[in-house]
Amino acid sequence: METFVFLFSLSALGVLYAMNCHPLHVFIPCMFLASAVFAVFSFTCVIDLTSALEHDGIISGFMEFYRKTGEPYLGTAYAIMMCYWDGIAHFIMYLMMIGRITDRKAYRTMGLFWAGSLCANMSVFIAGIVAGKYGSEIRPAFWLNFVFFLLPVWAAVTLFTRPKDRPLIGGYNAQNAQSMKLIWRPVDLILVLLLLAAMAFTTLRGLVALDSPLEACSVYLRHYEPYLKDPVGYPRVMMLHLFFYGLPLMGAFVYGLLKPGCSWMSDWTVFLAGAVIQCQWAHVGGALHPRTAAPFRVPADAFWSVAAANLLYAAIPTLVAVRVHSNPYFFLKIAPFPGQTGLPNSEEKDTKYKDK
Repeated sequence: METFVFLFSLSALGVLYAMNCHPLHVFIPCMFLASAVFAVFSFTCVIDLTSALEHDGIISGFMEFYRKTGEPYLGTAYAIMMCYWDGIAHFIMYLMMIGRITDRKAYRTMGLFWAGSLCANMSVFIAGIVAGKYGSEIRPAFWLNFVFFLLPVWAAVTLFTRPKDRPLIGGYNAQNAQSMKLIWRPVDLILVLLLLAAMAFTTLRGLVALDSPLEACSVYLRHYEPYLKDPVGYPRVMMLHLFFYGLPLMGAFVYGLLKPGCSWMSDWTVFLAGAVIQCQWAHVGGALHPRTAAPFRVPADAFWSVAAANLLYAAIPTLVAVRVHSNPYFFLKIAPFPGQTGLPNSEEKDTKYKDK
């Protein structure tokens, strides 16, 4: 099945070429219908990859018509990097999930990672178009993006409400893991410190996006990431997303590493990992891309520090997700031992009395 989807996806190249060579008005309504069909068969990924390659001058003859009549903002540095991610990373995820579904294997974890990635992808993309300099160039093709936003939202809700692939109740191993204090769990201690650092970094960049007058924000914007003020709008919107949604989740993960039995950690860590790694890919790539105006690129003398900080920031949620899934005992509910009801004696008697 995954081989069939891969081969069928390549047919997108022929459709794009035909639309580009024969830009008749009849293709405009067909473009919308075709895009919906492409979403079902997962070959919009090939379209996005083709778009990125053509905007970078690697190929030609496929997207010129769509660039003029469809979505001109796809030529921005952020959108190009976003299309690379969709055309490569998301396409691989689709094939992997289809393969697991065909083999009747669990795909919950991969599905949540994909949903987090695509939700972040499309929410930043849509909001960035409206809030940035392309807000006055909204065309009919823009509304197709909501289909690709609502699909991962629906998938995420479905996966979050579906029973988990692993048991939620632990026994002796879970009790033993949960009896250890943080100081005796060095991996968790390091992750807590990394999460706190990521929260501080998120707060700093969120305040920069909010035009805070703090000196630290001005210094960071001027000397490290002037890209945050790129008029295309995507970097600013992304920082606000991370500030208002990512920051509370990171705080919740700190709590989950301190408080035993937080079974929700297994799902939400994967979801945020997919979202953050997609955002960071597009953000770092956009800041370094030659299509970004020179005043907004990362200064040469700050390149390595900015690159290291952003790469570490992208990796932290993934490291937390790997920790939760590789040794989940600390995050399981503990099953009561035989004869243990979990109620004090007086409450037990009251319950029995009420039953009678």
